[in-house]
Amino acid sequence: MQIQEPNTPNNKQSGFHHPFWQLAFRSFFLTGALFAATAIALWTAMLAGLITLPQQILPPVLWHSHEMIFGFAALIAVGFIMTAVQTWTGLPSITGLPVAALLLLWVCIRILVFTNTHTTIIAALIMSLLWWAAIVFTFTRIVFSAGNVRNYLFVPMLMVLATLNAATLVLSLMGEHLIALHLIRSAVLLFTLLIGVVGGRVIPFFTARGANIDAQTPMIWAEKIQLPLTVTCLVVFITSHFELLPFSPAIWLIVTGCVHLIRMKPWSSLSTFTIPLLWSLHSAYAFMGLGLIALGLSYYIDTLLFSNALHLITLGSIGLMILAMISRVSLGHTGRKLNVKPQITAAFICLVGATLLRFTLTLTGHAFVGWALSAALWVASFTIFLFTYWPVLSAPRQ
Repeated sequence: MQIQEPNTPNNKQSGFHHPFWQLAFRSFFLTGALFAATAIALWTAMLAGLITLPQQILPPVLWHSHEMIFGFAALIAVGFIMTAVQTWTGLPSITGLPVAALLLLWVCIRILVFTNTHTTIIAALIMSLLWWAAIVFTFTRIVFSAGNVRNYLFVPMLMVLATLNAATLVLSLMGEHLIALHLIRSAVLLFTLLIGVVGGRVIPFFTARGANIDAQTPMIWAEKIQLPLTVTCLVVFITSHFELLPFSPAIWLIVTGCVHLIRMKPWSSLSTFTIPLLWSLHSAYAFMGLGLIALGLSYYIDTLLFSNALHLITLGSIGLMILAMISRVSLGHTGRKLNVKPQITAAFICLVGATLLRFTLTLTGHAFVGWALSAALWVASFTIFLFTYWPVLSAPRQ
């Protein structure tokens, strides 16, 4: 799971030869962190009635959901995958001008979606299809050229994510906002599939090395069933809105969450409490399992809102997993030691706090306070990352 990049000669530090454009993770991680902080700040201002979206093709809650999943989370995930594929296959990935072009296209989509008129959403839809097509084509070409069978599964994941993105915008143009919101929530569950695959590969490995302990024997049955179980859970959840299957997704969500938590048993989580780059990853994975269980329980407990349970995953799992992974990748794969600065540890703690406050205060009837405090901690976390890692990601590899 290493990501390597070539050293950049000192005489090539301008234009698209600048380190900022060398492999996708540098510019995508920094831009994603900036957008994460900015988008949540805007969302909080909308909740407080301080600003409004220019138009309402995507209502505010749909804009917020769409941009955090298909804007922020997708950019970070693609930045990681499009960089890691170089190490997985031994073949070169995109760098320089193609990276800049993809990032520019992504920025244009964000502006068009925020403008939020009928015309700009159509334009955003077309550009999104182009962006995803470029990503899927490039990744597929590299892994198939190398015969890298182990990572073929990322191809359908990217294609489904692209389809959900496009469908959400089409449905918003049609005024089908509830279905669009359901598909965005489905995309959140798709990210749990991605976390299950990537996290299951790297967390035990990172833990054994970082905590200096012997690698533990995985629970074979949990390893074998977690992927098909998560896929089944996703399919059942997507189709449940249309009543295509005769059963509720609740039990599937609960069982899937339990399997993920049981899967963690051999990972020696208790040995990571003094190592921020490890306990953050373990916490993110645990929040995923707990979030899936809470989603299932929300079908049976009236006071447990689905959206509240979902934020255990979006904040605590996706958000924290992203922050932990980009903090580690940005150090290890620019040739630096894996020692985070104290402010990054504080950023991890802020995200854990944001998750717990968002869930518990909403559950106890203090929703707006929970939203505001959680948003403030989220913005602080990614702002800390941005200022701490800008010198790392904009400088040549050591």
